[in-house]
Amino acid sequence: MSLEIFHQDEYKLLTQEHIRNTIDFLLDHSTEFGISCETRHIDFDPSLPRELMDSLEGVALFILGGYTFESAYITEESLHFEAGFGEESFGSLLSIPLLAIKQIYYETYPIAINITEPIRPNPVISTERSMSALLSKPENKRLLKRD
Repeated sequence: MSLEIFHQDEYKLLTQEHIRNTIDFLLDHSTEFGISCETRHIDFDPSLPRELMDSLEGVALFILGGYTFESAYITEESLHFEAGFGEESFGSLLSIPLLAIKQIYYETYPIAINITEPIRPNPVISTERSMSALLSKPENKRLLKRD
């Protein structure tokens, strides 16, 4: 059986909603939890220093407890929380797309599993915007002149 069915947007939206609802439930019930997620999809603000970024593996485990748990909040498509990294506990606000979260843990129990990939937005390119960008440079305007 092919896994292609699980890469359809319809299934991804179901999975995203399940992850969001699970995290909402845990946050609403003040229940600390852990997540494993793909680091390539995480936004760090501020960015981590190079040596800390290089030390992260492809999948990272975060335990949302204490201050990290207290700082956590969820939006329609992402989980956000503050975490400290390295010996100096370099602080950063993480934004993780929900579909980049591969598992949610309560204690040692995996309570949600995700085998999909984040939905990549399709760039919408309008003809009007493209023409406007093209004509913003004087040298391009002469290319369009008809004699």
